[in-house]
Amino acid sequence: MFNRVLIANRGEIALRVLRACRELDVQTVMVYSKADEDAVYLRHADETICIGPGVSGESYLSIPNIISAAEIADVDAIHPGYGFLAENSHFAEICRSSNIEFIGPSAEIVSMMGDKARAREEAERAGIPVVPGSSGTISDEEEGLAVAREIGYPVLIKASAGGGGRGMRLAHNDISLVNGIHAARAEAEAAFGDGTLYMEKWVDKPRHVEVQILGDSYGNIIHLGERDCSVQRRNQKVLEEAPCADLPRDVRKKLHRSAVKLAKSVGFENAGTVEFILDEDDRFYFIEVNARIQVEHPVTEMITGIDLVKEQLRIASGDKLSHSQDQVKVKGHAIECRINAEDPDDDYRPCPGLVTSFIPPGGSGVRVDTHVYSGYRVPSLYDSLLGKVIVFKPTRAEAVATMRRALDEFVIEGIKTNLSLHRRILRNSVFAKGRYNTAFLKEYLLKG
Repeated sequence: MFNRVLIANRGEIALRVLRACRELDVQTVMVYSKADEDAVYLRHADETICIGPGVSGESYLSIPNIISAAEIADVDAIHPGYGFLAENSHFAEICRSSNIEFIGPSAEIVSMMGDKARAREEAERAGIPVVPGSSGTISDEEEGLAVAREIGYPVLIKASAGGGGRGMRLAHNDISLVNGIHAARAEAEAAFGDGTLYMEKWVDKPRHVEVQILGDSYGNIIHLGERDCSVQRRNQKVLEEAPCADLPRDVRKKLHRSAVKLAKSVGFENAGTVEFILDEDDRFYFIEVNARIQVEHPVTEMITGIDLVKEQLRIASGDKLSHSQDQVKVKGHAIECRINAEDPDDDYRPCPGLVTSFIPPGGSGVRVDTHVYSGYRVPSLYDSLLGKVIVFKPTRAEAVATMRRALDEFVIEGIKTNLSLHRRILRNSVFAKGRYNTAFLKEYLLKG
């Protein structure tokens, strides 16, 4: 196991990684920006280093600053968390060329999976169903029009380097396709520095289901079940649950097998997720691989009893997987609500500011992952995620009831949050039945 690990992130995931390191008796070095100098988790680290001003490009996204801090602190490895540099293949390569282990997949795999069009090609090569679409990337609008006429409208234009719904446009005809290509390319270039696009046939109202995988350097790959991530707003996940409700047993098994098959075919190592969409007939199609720990990883931890961050650390240090596939047992049901600093009554506008009162829920089956406290000032420079409420119970009905209770207990004052949205979701009859899709919020809760 490593002696010292630098945590190259902030917020709740930085605290999550720090806790895993401490339980494994690994020293931690926490980097932070000046905007985060009052972060509560800094007092728990063995060493802290300021890496720049609040602007991400000069701190959390600055590879030279982070590598310099790692060398000064004499660390063995860097954990990137999620977001920022977690899926930056150049960063992974720089770490390892500096004799610092990158706690995640290899630079080659990060690069391959970060290119959504290439990942799609790898899935096709492995025999995994993919949504009908372009063979590779599209170079211009003429090529896009040819693909659209072949597979039929509506089509989805997607950025190869995309994520979080950025660089994505839906087109129903030739005019909207041409306009969508230009808009998606411009957005992708601004967000990712890469305007490469590909296209897929639009699947109406799909379910978004992902399979958690773990792989070690000895070629062992296992899955830890699936998560339903269909509650989304503008292609951003809002709530996740595991396992997926109302999923036929044979489809579940095929999803798991497909995820493991793809991971083995590319030599995947460390933690990641293979993401699929399911149509109304439960036919599934591969969409992408996330080569990192996910925001929603706690629901998988709750139903399997496996600490994913500790597994990341063990795998990166050269250990074999702690569990074989036969030893992975899924029990009970878990739900996670992402609590964001945003105003549901003002088009979900981000709401930074001073948290005057923060009283998280507790009780049996309730877990809260957060870095926030009463008196904490939410910066305006970063993602609005304040934390996550996770519940675990023997059945889905019990988990829903416990989450309702937990959300009612949660007190956050001084800023606006999306707690009210989550309370409405948990009391919605469609959600209670467990058969919902990515159009759920728009159709039932976001009208007007």
